[in-house]
Amino acid sequence: MEFQHELILPNDDLSFKLFVFEGKDGNYIRSKHWHRSIEIFAVFKGKLRFFVNDQEYPMQAGEFMLMNSNEVHAIASPLPNFTIVLQIPLKVFENYYTDKNFIRFSHSTHIQDDKIMELIGDMYRTYSEKEIGYELKVQSWFYMLVYLLVTKYRKVDVSAEEMKRNKKLNRLTAITDYIRMNYTKELTLEGVAEVFGYSPTYLSHLFQGYAETNYKAYIQSVRIEYAYRELVQTDHSISAIAENNGFANSKSLTREFKRKYGMLPSEFRKRQQ
Repeated sequence: MEFQHELILPNDDLSFKLFVFEGKDGNYIRSKHWHRSIEIFAVFKGKLRFFVNDQEYPMQAGEFMLMNSNEVHAIASPLPNFTIVLQIPLKVFENYYTDKNFIRFSHSTHIQDDKIMELIGDMYRTYSEKEIGYELKVQSWFYMLVYLLVTKYRKVDVSAEEMKRNKKLNRLTAITDYIRMNYTKELTLEGVAEVFGYSPTYLSHLFQGYAETNYKAYIQSVRIEYAYRELVQTDHSISAIAENNGFANSKSLTREFKRKYGMLPSEFRKRQQ
């Protein structure tokens, strides 16, 4: 199946978002994060590496990854790929919630996987061509996909711990959004806790217990993610990249970069060149 290799921005004419993965050119990482929507990454060309709750899932063409609402995950895309992303608002599934604002889907392989890939491919191609009535056709395939998710992939038996974790991550979402908007600034635990009306101890426990990382490590992971992109996409100096991404100095950036990637930023850049 052939596709147009163009980025489709979040859609105003559909009830969901359909677009090409921003890491399509390779040299891309996205640190630990989560969101309330249901998200499907369908790989049509190339490979991706997913990390879900600290477990790695290598993916190749013909496979998809389904991310649940508030499921902690990270993505590595070292090489070019063609991956279509579908983001479905949680509200679409409200008649099938297991608990209030809660639904879970299985990661396990199912007999319907090929059909899911086919539907997403058809939706993307039709949306790209935009022939008359395309919205109706795309929406019809979308409802078939949702039907398959609800009937073939939904988990009925979920633990109380899963539901508790979901509620805690709902609270953390606003905090991590704030961090991503302000990562270039000084973000002390005490300062961010005050913004959201929490004690520093409670905020620290939220990160440690439900994001599976500590507060400082999360902020540094966001900063190193953006520094990595700037290192790959520009010829800025290491000192400038450190300053642009909230690091105290180039030594701080170098230390974090080497810890995560096993080499100095300057060495990494030479290898890329």
